[in-house]
Amino acid sequence: MFTGLVECTGCVRNSTPIAEGARYTVDVPFAHELSRGDSVAVNGCCLTVDEIVEGAVCFDLLTQTMRVTSLGQLRAGSLCNLERAMLPTSRLGGHFVSGHIDTTGELVSITPVGQDHMLRVRVPDLRYVIDKGSIALDGVSLTIASIDRVRSELEFWITPHTWQRTIMPAYSPGSCVNLEWDMLAKYIESFLAARRIDPSA
Repeated sequence: MFTGLVECTGCVRNSTPIAEGARYTVDVPFAHELSRGDSVAVNGCCLTVDEIVEGAVCFDLLTQTMRVTSLGQLRAGSLCNLERAMLPTSRLGGHFVSGHIDTTGELVSITPVGQDHMLRVRVPDLRYVIDKGSIALDGVSLTIASIDRVRSELEFWITPHTWQRTIMPAYSPGSCVNLEWDMLAKYIESFLAARRIDPSA
């Protein structure tokens, strides 16, 4: 479980194809604090630490993970957002983020506005979004500023703090971003669907 508050960025050292997927080696600033088997959100996707070598962490990605996320597009030199799994004693400054990517979206535009930046992202589904609701974009917990249901686009305002601590400065129109819908919204939909099938549920 994560909060969507990115701790820092890391750099992909290399990627190696393996059976049914790929092995990524990422330079992680907090690698010395990790152990094999720990969970780390990489661009919002929960990955398991397989090996730690000289300040870098090795993650094995399945074909399924590469297919439904943007991680398959990472190459040597690519930056990625990093967050360790939250502790039960941590303050939840963002929102509940599982690290299980639902789908990807397309960055439509980035507009500097004073010290802030306005991002517009086209998404394939609007079922789980509400005005001022939460969403994780590449592992960053964001508040939806507005929804364009005609174009299927979401608007976000990015503060200087978030801009400087994440990979967002590397974005450009057309960038593919990982999306995780609000967990509570997905549970509510599942509950209501069960009630429609069986009113006694």
